[in-house]
Amino acid sequence: MANHLYKVEVDHPIHSIWSFVSVMDHWAPLVPGYIDHEIISEKESTWKFKTDLGVIKRKIHLKVDILTWLEPSKVEFNLTGINEKISGKGYFEAKPLESNKTLMTGFLDITPEGALAKMVSAKLEKNLVEITEELTEAIVSKIDERENVLR
Repeated sequence: MANHLYKVEVDHPIHSIWSFVSVMDHWAPLVPGYIDHEIISEKESTWKFKTDLGVIKRKIHLKVDILTWLEPSKVEFNLTGINEKISGKGYFEAKPLESNKTLMTGFLDITPEGALAKMVSAKLEKNLVEITEELTEAIVSKIDERENVLR
């Protein structure tokens, strides 16, 4: 099992964060190594992306199930491997600090299963730090872009 929690202060109100993360089409393409995603329903989608686990380079296909849309502060989801034996969960959470400042938290927890689990776990721990931080920062950048256009 590998997990990582990343927090960043965003210079926008909480409703700006929510208007972005409440739409999967906005943030799915920001996953590092993104290839494709498909929205099945409001709470279900599949995502494809490439990952590099040292000697193993894989295309990962995941089912993403939204557990909670808690406006304006939290999106929780489960991850299930479609082509790989992995499972996981994650969330984005926003907490207002001031009227135009929000603390955004990104969290991912992924558990490899099967024959390669032990070998993959160590590399996955490092990759998960990068993926969590890159995804969270990419979301913040896109929110910055959207808000600057609206001003």
